[in-house]
Amino acid sequence: MNPYPLLYRLGITPWERESVPHPVTELAERLSPPGRALDIGCGTGRDAVYLSQRGWTVTGVDAVPRALGAAVRRAQAAGAQVNWVLGDVTRLQTLSIGDGYRLIIDRGCFHGLSDEERARCAQGVTAVAAGGAILLMLAFCPRRVGLGPRGVTREQIEGHFGEAWELESGAPDYEANLPRWIGDAKPSWYQLRRADSV
Repeated sequence: MNPYPLLYRLGITPWERESVPHPVTELAERLSPPGRALDIGCGTGRDAVYLSQRGWTVTGVDAVPRALGAAVRRAQAAGAQVNWVLGDVTRLQTLSIGDGYRLIIDRGCFHGLSDEERARCAQGVTAVAAGGAILLMLAFCPRRVGLGPRGVTREQIEGHFGEAWELESGAPDYEANLPRWIGDAKPSWYQLRRADSV
């Protein structure tokens, strides 16, 4: 069962930050010129709107209607153009979102999926990514206590994305300010690069 519709309805959304995380801003500014960007599990759209305002052609995908409604309102208020898609990130190939994405953002989606869902998500991301694309992923480490996503290891990320991607870096998220009930999540940012030949 997907808990996110209920959590959004109750306003329990600790993953929704007040500002765009530094790794997203740094990468968006470094990749020039802007191209196509995909935000999977985009939530209320903060990162997608930020990217659009900096010249990126952005698609945001989320399975929670309430979150996407807030994303639409955020984009309208900011004058940003984003293609919002209500859909399952484990079925990207069926969503008619196109391909050729140079930047893919996953700020806390992959780490909550089952192994089967992770395999489908990785296949979908690989299918829509341009050669040389960057995938920036924020993920919790696996843990035994606390509520929330199950987490994922560096090795599990590499295993699911396979030879089509190279894990370039992984670093702790020093900006995270998570509630205590989440437990010892130890969130980290991972940067992967798609092989040039696709």
